[in-house]
Amino acid sequence: MYDIGIIGGGTAGMTAAIYGQRAGKRTVIIESMNFGGQITASHNVENYPGIASVSGSEFSMNLLDQAMKLGTETVMEQVTGIRDEDGIRIIETTGKEYPCRTVILATGVTHRHLGIEKETKLTGSGVSYCATCDGAFFRGKDVAVIGGGNTALQDAEFLSNYCSKVYVVHRRDEFRGDSSLVNVLKGKDNVEFVLSATVKDIVGETMVEGLILNNKKTGEDFTIDVSGVFVAIGQIPQNNIFREYVRLDADGFIQASEDCMTSRPGVYAAGDCRTKEVRQLTTAAADGAVAALAACKYLAGA
Repeated sequence: MYDIGIIGGGTAGMTAAIYGQRAGKRTVIIESMNFGGQITASHNVENYPGIASVSGSEFSMNLLDQAMKLGTETVMEQVTGIRDEDGIRIIETTGKEYPCRTVILATGVTHRHLGIEKETKLTGSGVSYCATCDGAFFRGKDVAVIGGGNTALQDAEFLSNYCSKVYVVHRRDEFRGDSSLVNVLKGKDNVEFVLSATVKDIVGETMVEGLILNNKKTGEDFTIDVSGVFVAIGQIPQNNIFREYVRLDADGFIQASEDCMTSRPGVYAAGDCRTKEVRQLTTAAADGAVAALAACKYLAGA
């Protein structure tokens, strides 16, 4: 029997385990892929308070090491569901079942990809999914933002403060994002809209050197020279298996407020998987702490 069962071994999940263990609770992290989450793909992290520079993998391994030294148990299995049984939450996996008094869902998200062969190859070498994480590395360079929603527009505005030129590439004639954001970008000399265009290929073998785009109206291909490509075409939460267990929003994110409580008592959501405005390393860690302390409070009153 575990006091706190944590599904997901990213920053939020591992932080929750650290706080749970320090509170004297028996915790387990169940992860299906790799501990650390998406941040492990970042070559350099420079926006975490108190740490000037660290690789994403080193940051993650430090978290995991800290959690395990405190006594956190770890399991590499695929979670298939959760059920309640006599006041206990049973986490079901492909391997076995884990009875837990409380559960923290920290499943994170995956970034929607362009589906281009070189996209994966050049991730971390010019291809990025986080402008606020990696934008400063492209100071004085030309970059492209792919997408037409608020995230893409906000990324373009952020990057315009660092980069010589920011191309905003969108497959439609009009942006889906707020018109106020569009107007802000229109007023910037170093931002250029490239509309009715799709990404056909990325130029470069070891580093991004440009983009081959296709004009949807004329059918012609053309190239823009850029050193960075920021993909902002959406995020996919990993919450479908919990759809009947906790309440999700229309986009599949777990409905949970700033206290990380879900619609089901004793079950909490932490990190990128929950409804929230800002999804950063710092907010994931904060959620993990809040969720774990909330779980401890629930256990004290149970």
